[in-house]
Amino acid sequence: MSMMRTNRRIAEFLLQSKAIKLEPASPFTWASGWKSPIYCDNRKTLSYPEIRTAVRDAYVACIRDSFPLPDVIAGVATGAIAQGALVADALNLPFIYVRSSAKGHGMQNLIEGAYTPGQKVIVIEDLISTGGSSLSAVEALREAGCIVTGMVATFTYGFRISEEKFAEHALEVRTLTDYDTMIAQALESGYITESQVPLLKKWRQDPANWSASSSTEQPHEN
Repeated sequence: MSMMRTNRRIAEFLLQSKAIKLEPASPFTWASGWKSPIYCDNRKTLSYPEIRTAVRDAYVACIRDSFPLPDVIAGVATGAIAQGALVADALNLPFIYVRSSAKGHGMQNLIEGAYTPGQKVIVIEDLISTGGSSLSAVEALREAGCIVTGMVATFTYGFRISEEKFAEHALEVRTLTDYDTMIAQALESGYITESQVPLLKKWRQDPANWSASSSTEQPHEN
């Protein structure tokens, strides 16, 4: 299957499972305070076996096509733990995950699971927005002596700030689908109308200053 067809198929699955909701007239509010016409929670895909498997298989194909096979798969907590474990199982590789902060008891681990400094790691992420949490996980792995050869995420908003951060930290990133593909697929499937497309595109250009007449509180941000 071509990359374009895969991107469109994953976008459709995210819409079908309501992992992504598009509400241009009633925007959501992120934890940062940004108003957004899109809400994304890719963990919902785990509840649908066909979709869960399709996402896993797309990850596996992307890793095989884009990177040398790693020694370890690492998921970013919490959203990418389950899917990361599924990917590691499909590739018959060890799995670890990276916490957002070290736990406050026991060994106070930031990275959970068995790994050895010098091992090559592919990071699985569920969502990329500003890129901050994704890079925190990558830097934690690098500080632990792992060689992060790349990251694969289910979805990205495609913000310039995240692309600049990844380039600055020499991180190669691939995604299964993205914001532009999502909008095109949503339009084709009748999820949105042609008249809503300009508003959705305008939000992506300047999300911090975008506003609409009403909002629905749904804190979310990665």
